[in-house]
Amino acid sequence: MLVESSDNSLGSVRFVPVFQFYDAQFEECGAKGPRPRYPRVWKTKKKIGTISKSLKLVECIKGLSNVKVEVYGALDSFIAWELEFPLITVKKAIKSLEHEKEWKRIIQVTKWMLSKGQGRTMGSYYILLNALAEDGRLDEAEELWQTLFSQNLESMSRMFFEKMISVYSQNEMHDKMFEIFADMAELGIQPTVPIVTMVGDVFKKLDMLDKYKKLRNKYPPPRYIKGKRVKVKMQYDDQNEIDNSEIKGSDVINGGESLKLHENGEVSDCDCAKEDKLYLPENIDSNVTD
Repeated sequence: MLVESSDNSLGSVRFVPVFQFYDAQFEECGAKGPRPRYPRVWKTKKKIGTISKSLKLVECIKGLSNVKVEVYGALDSFIAWELEFPLITVKKAIKSLEHEKEWKRIIQVTKWMLSKGQGRTMGSYYILLNALAEDGRLDEAEELWQTLFSQNLESMSRMFFEKMISVYSQNEMHDKMFEIFADMAELGIQPTVPIVTMVGDVFKKLDMLDKYKKLRNKYPPPRYIKGKRVKVKMQYDDQNEIDNSEIKGSDVINGGESLKLHENGEVSDCDCAKEDKLYLPENIDSNVTD
């Protein structure tokens, strides 16, 4: 919108943009229109340039070897001039490495970040657990899982249970798979559809059709009405319910070999008070390759 303004000296008419007459509290936004600016009660940090920084971080470590000292030294030199730890940049770099399926680099960067005391969230530990499982380092993945499960017994997310059941299902470790499923039942955690599907497939593979039917009756597949998921109340006898002790105390026959499962429902002990049992990057020797 333009406003007519007369110039007496030249006797001409000129047009001046309207936003020039607005008060100082208004300023032009990205949509080319004025809007009021109110004082904020929280502090904001500029996040401009984190994408380019994350790409530089990825390129910095791509050509390196798998020696821990070399990788950690390159990462330390990358953030040497930063006043604060660039957590957002590192997280974006890990995401880009996930898209490229660079599992070894993800493990190295995540352990380095955790060794700095940064990003110690369940999401970061899940990324590390997934990378260890995808890289075939099952022992380290189990150690990390046991530590997290013992520390967060009643607040563990279902995605961790689903991931470990998926790992044990792929490696045909049915006894440990049933242990985790029984732990979920003891803690009152409702299993997801993929978990029920994986456990049911193992029951069918081992010709345990009676337990498969009980499992499907207790955890039926989701129902949809006109494209919307609905809850349907199921009525079944107490005999159809899967008893945890029945799952743990049964002998699973697989190719003539019996898989002895735990008869008690107690969670495996893990002394969380001892720092040497925590799975953190500080516990790994500097000469060992990641």
